[in-house]
Amino acid sequence: MSQLKYLIALSIVLRIGFFLFGLYQDEYMPVKYTDIDYLVFNDAALFVYHGQSPYLRETYRYTPLLAMMLVPDNFGEHWYHFGKVLFMVSDLITGLIVLRLLKRNRKLSGRKVMVLSSIWLLNPMVITISTRGSAESVLTVMIMLSLYYLLVKKSVVTSAFWLGFAIHFKIYPIIYLPSVLYYLSGKEVPLVNFPILRLINKKNVTYLVVVLSTLVAVNYLMFLKYNWEFIENSYLYHFSRLDHRHNFSIYNMALYYKSAIPETLTGLDIEKLAFIPQLVISGVVIPLVFARRDLLSSLFLQTFVFVTFNKVITSQYFIWFLIFLPHFLSRTNMLTTNKISGVVCLLLWIGSQATWLFFAYKLEFLGQNTFDYGLFYSSIFFFLSNCWCILLFISSL
Repeated sequence: MSQLKYLIALSIVLRIGFFLFGLYQDEYMPVKYTDIDYLVFNDAALFVYHGQSPYLRETYRYTPLLAMMLVPDNFGEHWYHFGKVLFMVSDLITGLIVLRLLKRNRKLSGRKVMVLSSIWLLNPMVITISTRGSAESVLTVMIMLSLYYLLVKKSVVTSAFWLGFAIHFKIYPIIYLPSVLYYLSGKEVPLVNFPILRLINKKNVTYLVVVLSTLVAVNYLMFLKYNWEFIENSYLYHFSRLDHRHNFSIYNMALYYKSAIPETLTGLDIEKLAFIPQLVISGVVIPLVFARRDLLSSLFLQTFVFVTFNKVITSQYFIWFLIFLPHFLSRTNMLTTNKISGVVCLLLWIGSQATWLFFAYKLEFLGQNTFDYGLFYSSIFFFLSNCWCILLFISSL
């Protein structure tokens, strides 16, 4: 127990240290520490503070709730970093829930629980993203609370509420719904004893109803206040977005060239078709194969596949699957009999990112055209590396 206290204390100190260094870097260095998204959040929050729509801020594509949460940023000079503190606290709470879920596995020693939870609590990537002002940790808290109430507290209603809220906050957690429903299908007597319909029972029907009710209720309240601009910016925009900057995705080049085509010309809507393989694999195939075997591992595989096949990938998206990685590693042989493959997977994943970042740096900071050669091939390298990791993950379960 004392070791866990030291781990938590160290994780708090690291976050404070990164935060303070960020203040110094913003003040004295040419390259700023604060994420550009944080500036967008703050501008949107300022509009809300003055009783206006957050969508008056161009490129704000999030739920109005996020802007509302950051209204205190505008209370005065010393309040400007309130949002970062909120994200750091959310980041820490996420880590504590990860720790609590790991403790469910009585086969894990206290030392292993510490090591695995450190993957989140002491991870410099995780800490950097929250202290730079990314809001991903607010979402991870919602997702982990949903799982905590489902697996620890056994409260289907509370778990469903948090998942519904998470889906409102950002669309992608909806892929977890099939896994949870299929997982719950084996936890109670079916309502109808008939093929396929045997999967339906009181628990998963309740879960589905509460998730949808929460999602509809919150969305309706936001719609009442902000009308269709809320629907357009928070949801519909993401189906047609053509982001090609800072994008690791294999679709990066296709989106780059598509963005240069005049809107009057019709063609293949790659930005919409990209969802098909992504959702079929992550939202259907993986839940059917893994959800009943191990729910958290299924969620990890779903998220990793979802990010790999997504048409837009930035470093922030890696946070989405890192919340499940400690549990997943506790259930595989990648830390025991298959360590070499695990290390190779990690090095390949990091190396493929580094390759992409090298060419992206040459493009953005040195002005060299690396689109058709370096960035294109490094995106393919990153995608194939992720696919190999997925095969390794599946075979290690």
